[in-house]
Amino acid sequence: MIQEKDNGHRTVQRSPEMVHDLTVRLNRIEGQVKGIRNMVEKGAYCTDILMQVSAATSALQAFNRELLYEHMRTCVTQKLKKGDNEIIEELIWTLQKMMR
Repeated sequence: MIQEKDNGHRTVQRSPEMVHDLTVRLNRIEGQVKGIRNMVEKGAYCTDILMQVSAATSALQAFNRELLYEHMRTCVTQKLKKGDNEIIEELIWTLQKMMR
């Protein structure tokens, strides 16, 4: 369920399983980024660093796809069922930003 806060920030309740899955993904990405920083500090070869950056980028893209799927399955669906068609404009805006 989407909730509006006094400070203008929206919140949503996610299932414990979804929070766990997203957190596991983010922890893995954080580890990849720390590994890249370590490679830079130790003077690793550029191509090796670039391959690790590519892997981290792919992991972030997979995270985005999963979160977008859940957003559409839950938040967008809920708002449409309530007759709030403005969610479509928000979704289009979000997709346009993601595709840049």
